[in-house]
Amino acid sequence: MRWCVSIGAVFVAGALLGGDATSVAATGLRPQLAQNKPEPVVDVELVLAVDVSYSMDMDELAIQREGYAQAIVSKEFLAALKTGMHGKIAVTYFEWAAASDQKVIIPWRVIDGPESADAVAAEISKAPIRRASRTSISGAINFAMPLFEENALHGIRRVIDISGDGPNNNGGPVTIARDAAVEKGIIINGLPIMAKELSYSTMDIENLDWYYEDCVIGGPGAFVVPIKERDKFKEAIRTKLVMEVAGIALPYAKIIPAAAREPRVNCMVGEKIWQDRWGR
Repeated sequence: MRWCVSIGAVFVAGALLGGDATSVAATGLRPQLAQNKPEPVVDVELVLAVDVSYSMDMDELAIQREGYAQAIVSKEFLAALKTGMHGKIAVTYFEWAAASDQKVIIPWRVIDGPESADAVAAEISKAPIRRASRTSISGAINFAMPLFEENALHGIRRVIDISGDGPNNNGGPVTIARDAAVEKGIIINGLPIMAKELSYSTMDIENLDWYYEDCVIGGPGAFVVPIKERDKFKEAIRTKLVMEVAGIALPYAKIIPAAAREPRVNCMVGEKIWQDRWGR
């Protein structure tokens, strides 16, 4: 099942942190570890995969970077952190563009309170902002999957958090990468960025949120938080991280079993646009 959450509804998640315990979901638990594997020591292993393709303008890139840094030190995020069994998470942050272009900005770090959150936020903020060509969501997912195996900080849940402003147009089909991740027990959530007018030059598509819902996210309780207004950028990032860390299940969220409906978006739309435009 996939959770398709509106930005207005999802922000209520922060208020739920102080509510009853049933608001914290048990979905997305990591498959039972083999007997020779270490027991989980963090609540979530969270990969933040951030789009830096040329379709993102410099202002968007700056707000995106600042949004993640501010979200990690927010009181809502720190409160969510304490709802977990261990009260800490492992996080890594990388930027992506083409299928062969991924750059780790923050290697795996443990966040267990304000001090470690401040340190991670500072690392994110000080990294130079860059841009690169093409958009490969599949490449980002394929790059993210091995990161969990390289990390010794085993978590109860494993989550890839993907933000981007366009469809996959490079590398393998996004659905194949998504399905491979879900098969490994990894949850993929999405932050489709829809805060500017559509442009042919940057190969934007209508209903990018539908594309993320139908083609990108996956795993138990997977959800999208679309950004449709630039001034909601930081709020959306904070809300999504709160939900991911606390494992919040929103009773008013719209649950759409993927097998129960016809796809609304062609999952190869980005590749088709590129082919039509460049002939390759």
